[in-house]
Amino acid sequence: MVAVNSTMLPLGTAAPDFQLPDTDGKSVRLSDFNGQPLLVIFLCNHCPFVQHLAGELAAFAREYQKKGLSIVGISSNDIAAFPQDGPAKMKEEKAGRGYVFAYLFDDSQEVAKAYRAACTPDFYLFDAAHRLVYRGRFDETRPQQTPPQKPHGRDLRAVADALLAGRRPPAEQVPSIGCNIKWKPGSAPDYFPT
Repeated sequence: MVAVNSTMLPLGTAAPDFQLPDTDGKSVRLSDFNGQPLLVIFLCNHCPFVQHLAGELAAFAREYQKKGLSIVGISSNDIAAFPQDGPAKMKEEKAGRGYVFAYLFDDSQEVAKAYRAACTPDFYLFDAAHRLVYRGRFDETRPQQTPPQKPHGRDLRAVADALLAGRRPPAEQVPSIGCNIKWKPGSAPDYFPT
C-alpha cells in the first residue's frame, strides 16, 4: 500500500466528461446529472482507507441524495492485479455496504486521469453547473489511528451543506489521503509519484 494525497485539481475546473458502466451494466454519463450538484468519488473495494469510512459514506449518500446531491462512485484500479476491485465484486460491495449511488467501473483508467485522481478515496464536489467547488478529504479520521476514531464526514458534510444552501465552500481545503490508484503497468500518469 502506497498512501498518497489528492492532486487538488484547481477549483472552478469543469467536470471532465465520463460514460461508464455501473454494476448493473447500465451506462452512466456526466450529462445524466445536468443541472444537479454532483459528488464524484474515486474508490475501490480493498483499500483500508475506503473500508474505514465505507459505512459512514453510505450513510452520507443516503442523507445527501435526499437533499438533492447526486453522487457517483468510480473504481479505476487495475483488476488484473486487484481482481477484488472488478465489476462482480463491486456489485457485491455496493449491496453489502448499502451504497445508494451508481458505482462505475473505469477499465481504461482514462476517467481517473481526466480528474487527476490519485488515491482512494478521492472526492470531487461540483456545483449544478458542474464546476469544481471542493476536492479534499471526507474527514480527518484514518484507519489504524490510536486511539481509533469513528469517521463522521465533517469536512465533506460542511461543504455539501454550503453548496446546497447556495453558499460557496471555503477555498482552503485539506487533501484526501488514501491508497494510490492501482495503475496498469506502464500507464501511470505524469502526476503519479515515483
